[in-house]
Amino acid sequence: MQRRMLTKEDEAASGGDELEVRREDQDKINRFSRLHQRETLIEEELKTKHKDKEDLEEVSNELELADEDDLVPYKLGDSFVHLRLPEVQERLSSATDKIELDVTALEDKLGDIREEMQQLKVSLYARFGRSINLET
Repeated sequence: MQRRMLTKEDEAASGGDELEVRREDQDKINRFSRLHQRETLIEEELKTKHKDKEDLEEVSNELELADEDDLVPYKLGDSFVHLRLPEVQERLSSATDKIELDVTALEDKLGDIREEMQQLKVSLYARFGRSINLET
């Protein structure tokens, strides 16, 4: 996005229509800001969840090459426990399913946030026009 200085005409046009910011307008601006921050955090969390899911799928693929009777180190908390291959595969499968549920919940939450942000944008742009910038 390229930033530029306002021309004299643009400055005069926007300065003459200066509106008073009402309490409800400020509340909407503050709400938009909080939603934007939450959106950013959820997007970061989604990236992390997708990476975790990718890693689990990669480990599952690697374990397909192992023998059924092998003991496989499995991380529980801060330590590793040796478990039989079928049990490890079951645990990896349930962990992947849990991550998928988390991702779905986060995506739903993100959709709700973006929808509310869009409604606030419409309201604030209708009131302030070019005097306010809500592009993220």
